[in-house]
Formats: sequence, C-alpha cells, structure tokens
Amino acid sequence: MAIPNTPFKVILGSSSMARREILSEMGYEFTIMTADIDEKSIRKEKPEELVMVLAEAKADAILSRLQTTGHLEEDAYSTLLITADTVVVYEGIIREKPSSKEEARQFIKGYSGGHASVVGSVLVINLRTGTRKGGWERAEVYFHDIPAEVIDSLIEEGIILNVAGGLMLEHPLTLPLVDTVIGTADCVMGLPKALTEKLIQEAL
Repeated sequence: MAIPNTPFKVILGSSSMARREILSEMGYEFTIMTADIDEKSIRKEKPEELVMVLAEAKADAILSRLQTTGHLEEDAYSTLLITADTVVVYEGIIREKPSSKEEARQFIKGYSGGHASVVGSVLVINLRTGTRKGGWERAEVYFHDIPAEVIDSLIEEGIILNVAGGLMLEHPLTLPLVDTVIGTADCVMGLPKALTEKLIQEAL
C-alpha cells in the first residue's frame, strides 16, 4: 500500500504487538513511542466516543513528550503520529483490559457460544502541519463454545490480560473457536487497515 521511500516519517504511539504487525504489513516503517496515561480516568458512555478521546489523550501525551525533548524541530519531512484505541462491547457494557485473571476468565466465559462487538479508533496527526484526522470502526465477533481448558490456558499464559475485553482474535487458541467476524479482522486486532490508510492520506 505504502510507496517505498515516501517522504514522511511515521511514529506509532502504541505498545501493541498486533498494531505493529498490521502497520508493518501495510508497508510502513515506523518508530514506536508509548503514551503513559491513566486510561481509567477518561470516561465516556458511548464506546465510539471513548475510543476517540483515548486516542486523542495518547497522542497529546506523546506530543508533550516530543516537545519537552525538543524532537518537534522543523523537519524537511512530515512526521505522522498514529495512535489508536480499542474496546469490546458485550451486552451493552464497555470492556477494556481485564483488571485481573478472574475478570479475564469471566469475560472469555461470556463469549463462549455468544458474540461481542469491537470498536476501534485511529487518529493520525501530521506533526508539521498540526492536521488531525480521526475515525472509528466497528466489527462483530461470533464464537463457538470455548472449552474450559482453553480458557485456563489463555489465563495462565497471561497475554490476554493486555488486550481489550481479554479478546485476542489472532491467538492460536482463540482463532479456531471464532465462528464469524462481521467487519475486518484488523479492526478486531486494533488497527483497521483501510481506515488507517485513508486517514494517513488525509493527514498528508
């Protein structure tokens, strides 16, 4: 998708492995900066609004860090900062990262034979012009029954404690138990490709 040697730099404002992989698949080279914000202190009732304000808050935290370290000096190239946020909506309730193994277990048990929505945002800021372009996307994931031993293995491994709603579509234990995805897998994984590409072009 990306033209090699495009005259702009990309900073991915996320520690998510899935987002790194997706952005690499899109053909971009990038550096990584993470935002240290208290996500729980930011609340919105609508999931679409929540993921947008969280992506904005992450971007603002990274911007202030870039300013204090003097990394925002005039550059011949544009630099794009990309931040994102994802939540899971289950029976009308917004779910973020599980706060404990018990909560993760409860989350995954709920998905067994059921379904959940995933709402993900992307924000692209052109650091040279200040242009901000953002948007969100939604996907639905339907599951087969999830055996207790799979839930135990996922909890034991611990990686799902770091993902929204404890839902990790691409995990080798989870993937065979997914019945249908309505929407895109990359939206569920945290960075919708088509939306990200569109926002990058708009920000440039």
